[in-house]
Formats: sequence, C-alpha cells, structure tokens
Amino acid sequence: MFLLDIFDQTIKKLKAQIANVLTITNLFLGGFAILFSINGYLDLSLLLIFIAALADRFDGMVARKLNIESELGKQLDSMSDIISFGVAPALLIYQGILFEFGAPGSFFTIFYIGCGAFRLARFNISENNGYFTGLPITAAGCLATLSFLTIPYLPSQFFLFIMIILSFLMVSPFKLKKV
Repeated sequence: MFLLDIFDQTIKKLKAQIANVLTITNLFLGGFAILFSINGYLDLSLLLIFIAALADRFDGMVARKLNIESELGKQLDSMSDIISFGVAPALLIYQGILFEFGAPGSFFTIFYIGCGAFRLARFNISENNGYFTGLPITAAGCLATLSFLTIPYLPSQFFLFIMIILSFLMVSPFKLKKV
C-alpha cells in the first residue's frame, strides 16, 4: 500500500510538470538556435525555431488538457517565448541580412526584441478574455523566421521593413481572437 501511494504521488508530480518540460524544451531549442546563428549555421537555426514553435504550441495544449495550468507555467512560457521567438528570429534575420545596414540594422533587431518583451509583459498582466492584444510573439517570430527563406529573392530593405512592421504589430492595440 505504501509503495502504491508513493508511486501515485510520483506520477501526479510528473504529470504536473509535463507542460513545463515542453516549455523548457522550447527555451532550449531557442537557445541553441541563437548559438547556431552566432556560429553561422543559419539554416539549422531556422529549423530549431520552427521546432520550438511546435513545443510552444503543445505546452499550453497539454497544460489545459491535463488541467495543470499555473502562474509559474505562464511566466516560464513567456521567458521561453522571448528567447525562441524574440531573440532567436531577430538574430537569424540580423545574421542573414540586417548586418549589412550597420547601426540601423542593429537598432531594428533590438527594437523587435524590445517590442516582443513588451508584448509578453502586457499579456502576462492582462485578463485572459479569449483575445490577444497585438500580434503574438510566436506568430511574429515564425513570420520573421519564414521571411529568412526569401533573402535571396527580395531586396534587403524589405527585411528592415518586415522587422519594423512585426515590431509595431506586436505592441499594437488591435484584438485577435485566440485559436
């Protein structure tokens, strides 16, 4: 009986951490994407950002399904998102093309990250009413990452423009229904 109780408690504790493990996986993938960008492995960085998006999609889904949502999980998710969909895509685009613009390229890379952090902070203090305010950082990060694939085909100024637009969309007041 004693061993069965210990086993049951252990399973409950593990179940409670499944979503957090997925969130940490998201963070690790974003961290590795950053390191690969710095070292010039931009295609691998792109792949890791998209895999991080999958982990991000499933962490919330698992938390809701297992009824294990927590304030810790919400904060951890935001910390992971700023790495995987803020810093990693910005650095990927910077390394891929924006470095050519010097100071303006650097500024808009950091501006994107700052707008993403602001958007996440605003989300964390707002009520969950079925709507996002502004473009979610995950969507912005995936769009920025996807735009990397068009570098050989589009003028370099387009990427300054896309980073500016995505930045402003993240902090804009428009409402977007959650799916």
